[in-house]
Amino acid sequence: MKRIAWGITGSGDLIKETYETMVDIKNKTDLEIMVFLSKEGETVMKWYHMWNDIQKDFPNFKTEGGPNSPFLAGPLQVGYYDALIIAPMTSNSVAKIVYGIGDTLVTNVVSQTAKGSTPIYILPVDREMGTVKTVSPEGRVMELKMREVDVSNTKKLAQMENITVINSPDDIYGILGVNKD
Repeated sequence: MKRIAWGITGSGDLIKETYETMVDIKNKTDLEIMVFLSKEGETVMKWYHMWNDIQKDFPNFKTEGGPNSPFLAGPLQVGYYDALIIAPMTSNSVAKIVYGIGDTLVTNVVSQTAKGSTPIYILPVDREMGTVKTVSPEGRVMELKMREVDVSNTKKLAQMENITVINSPDDIYGILGVNKD
């Protein structure tokens, strides 16, 4: 793989872990990683005090101007990129994709990319029933309860064509053929 498109949605859960993974991969490889953020992805990066980091580590990142702006769906659909990774993905974006709604940059990109042959890897934050521990922007550990509707939608997402649901930011190493250690 040479070119990767990485989309970030408005999830605070797993954002720091995913970000650290992607920076590590960038530093270990010559992969071209094009980063794009939904409107809420931008909000979360700022809220978690990571806005300056992304500007430094991925200076050519793109932010959402609309469902098809910047224009990423075409290049992804025709194979300009070797893979599309959306990590982490909110339950809202998962639900939209499952029900065919492409009204944001991320949901439109996934919907259109799925029509081609570029593989799509998604890290939903609501994967299994129960609770998860996550960290607030201030560093406070919080416990969140997963809702059945969100977990059900993640299961539906995993059954969709050309989409692979991953369970951890660490899974990205294997997808890209990069040694974590």
